[in-house]
Amino acid sequence: MKFLMITRCLILLFTSFFLMACEPQKHPFAEKEIAQENAVAIAPYGSWRSPISAEDVYGHGNNVIELQSVGGALYFSESEGSWGGKVGVHRLENDGRVTQVVSPEFDIGSRVHEYGGAPFLGIGKSLFVTKKADQLFYRIAPHQPAKALTPNGTRHANCIPYSKGSRIICVREDHRGQGEPKASLVTINLNIPGEGDTFVSGHDFISAPAISPDNRKLAWITWEHPFMPWDETQLWQGELSKKGRLHNIKKINTPKGAINQPMYSPDGELYFVADFNNWWNIYRLKGDKVENIYPMEAEFAVPEWRMGNHFYAFEAPNSIIASVNQNGMANLIRVSLDTKSVEPIAADFGEISHVTRNQGQIYFVGAKVTPEKGIYKVKGRGVELVYSPDLPKLDPHYVAKPEHISFTTDGGEVSHGYFYRPQNPNYGQLSGELPPLITMLHGGPTWKANLSYRADIQFWTSRGFAVLDLNYRGSSGFGRDYRRSLYGRWGIVEVQDVVNAANYLVEKAWVDPSKLGIRGGSASGLTVLLTLAQHDTYTAGVTYAAVSDLEQLNAGTHKFEKGYLEQLIGPYTENRSDYFSRSPIHQLSGFVEPMLLFQGLKDPIVPHKQSEAIYRALKSKGVPTAYVTYADEGHGFWSQKHRVESLQAELSFFTQVFGIQTLEELPFLMMENASALPTKAVKY
Repeated sequence: MKFLMITRCLILLFTSFFLMACEPQKHPFAEKEIAQENAVAIAPYGSWRSPISAEDVYGHGNNVIELQSVGGALYFSESEGSWGGKVGVHRLENDGRVTQVVSPEFDIGSRVHEYGGAPFLGIGKSLFVTKKADQLFYRIAPHQPAKALTPNGTRHANCIPYSKGSRIICVREDHRGQGEPKASLVTINLNIPGEGDTFVSGHDFISAPAISPDNRKLAWITWEHPFMPWDETQLWQGELSKKGRLHNIKKINTPKGAINQPMYSPDGELYFVADFNNWWNIYRLKGDKVENIYPMEAEFAVPEWRMGNHFYAFEAPNSIIASVNQNGMANLIRVSLDTKSVEPIAADFGEISHVTRNQGQIYFVGAKVTPEKGIYKVKGRGVELVYSPDLPKLDPHYVAKPEHISFTTDGGEVSHGYFYRPQNPNYGQLSGELPPLITMLHGGPTWKANLSYRADIQFWTSRGFAVLDLNYRGSSGFGRDYRRSLYGRWGIVEVQDVVNAANYLVEKAWVDPSKLGIRGGSASGLTVLLTLAQHDTYTAGVTYAAVSDLEQLNAGTHKFEKGYLEQLIGPYTENRSDYFSRSPIHQLSGFVEPMLLFQGLKDPIVPHKQSEAIYRALKSKGVPTAYVTYADEGHGFWSQKHRVESLQAELSFFTQVFGIQTLEELPFLMMENASALPTKAVKY
């Protein structure tokens, strides 16, 4: 089903019972708007006109995804809004010029471990990439057609150059056999298609190969079911012979923990990041012992949902530039290995990633709390922007700045989030009025909210909504203990945090207790459903392909997440009752708040019958609800058009439920049982 923008009164009937019409009506506060420049109008929160449209959120602007340096060349991948988010590759020249190497029409993207990452490698003037459509690994050379180097049914990512015999070392996931796909570390010939040679196999998962400067040593990471890469991994090292064979393989003896990002220093020492002391810190191998180079209560890593992360690089043999997350804040620091001291370089970023050395300089991908983002270069004690993608133009006076909050939740524990107040210089509040709240939940659930600019958040704040971006217990960025505090308790403690977060903001008198909305998708959609089924704190909710049946999810999940639920809830055979009791599909009687449900009909993770069951339950009970489906979408919406339409539908939903008459024209969402809403909505 699709939304259509219209400018005249028109009624369209869809199979999902949803309508958009336009009929301009006079808003009771419209007369208070003053066209005069710099004038401030008084209008209710949530009704304000905004310069940020849904098209601005999803339809415009580009985004630098990954950055790497090979042989003196700096390459980066970029998703391009004009191509509907498809991904191409560029090379950043020494003089600052940017050359397109792979058109976004080719659209690169790996699905190793399903979530991919690190889908390209540049060597000289050639690029080696995984094409999203067929998952084949291609060589793209100047003035030559793209040439596939790998067999059908295999996926490749996280590749590194290897000088012996003109080869590349890659992580391979082989889907050609029966049962689970097989993981291996293989070498691929740069010029001749074929199977290549297998270096490492026999593990459930393999990632992060790293080669020493003299090409004599190779390090990599493995882990086994039921662990995830942020639970418990192993670090390995082997020797590379003159003939290009890997031998003398041994597992590095380390404490138990989640190890990632192995890297050799310029003088050949092996470094890596691990959470042995609760925090993801940088370690190095000294003989047979591991040494924390600078202990900090801070994180130099993120959960390895995607491959190819690198948050530190060697500026010199005795100096490291690193991205570190501390107390919810992103910082760039310089670590001196000689003096064991740290020097701050940049602290005004919301997110810093892909720290990379290129020809003696350090570059990184950065995003600020304002729309500014791109590729930056470290210059002494500061940084310089060297490349910025096409960005939407927005007056900074419309940008709401995040405030880090911490609050006490159940059991006396502490949870965190970022609070955004309404921000629009053209409007002032009505006396005594408080803004409606939209609580946003990140996915995973092992992921995190960060401080970088998000147009979807500003879409709401510029209209007079407050937004809470929540880092509930189980989120990353606050240490291993906090990250694992959700284990065994998924479906319980994050729901407690969602409820306590809203109560905290209400007690602060920062939001209107009668207008509390919550939204989430997939795993966070489960939290939305459980919150609405079990508590009456929130007054409305929106879900995207929400997980509602944990038993079905456990039976049908892919290899990467096969053991995830065993960590989050427990082994199924011993904990079947928990899988049942924490599934919203078995709590239909608790749904009494208005709800908007989005669902792709080709979703292999959350079958659409689950969302339909919740929709039917709400409809039969007389609860205002809408169910929007897209026939050609799977788990998560990839179509730019569908993303725009769904965000517009969300705005219509929340304004109707909260009884807000907006000052701008917007598509109207037809809901079942709309007569039960507190006020009749205005159709524009």
